[in-house]
Amino acid sequence: QVRLVESGGGLVQAGGSLRLSCAASGSIFSINDMGWYRQAPGKQRELVAAITSGLSTTYADSVKGRFTISRDNAKNTVYLQMNSLKPEDTAVYYCNADLRRTLRSTIVLYWGQGTQVTVSS
Repeated sequence: QVRLVESGGGLVQAGGSLRLSCAASGSIFSINDMGWYRQAPGKQRELVAAITSGLSTTYADSVKGRFTISRDNAKNTVYLQMNSLKPEDTAVYYCNADLRRTLRSTIVLYWGQGTQVTVSS
């Protein structure tokens, strides 16, 4: 069994900061890419940021310069530091991870349950 558990969401005023964490646990052999997505009410889920096992990063244009993704491979954890938050950043934030459970298993994408981020104006 593999679980991804997010934490760190909450309510913050515009201009404030939050740091999200997502820890993967269970039977894990290796983790490739990890990422953060978000979904606002009435909108499709969209990529916020992603990071490879080699620490290459990708960001949505809307968060470049404000958000930073990082990971701690020893802890199987990915982080999202969010600064200069705007009301339009309000959404449920989900993490995901492409991982192998054993040396010979295929790579499977797992998702967390989501954490709410609300930015007030």
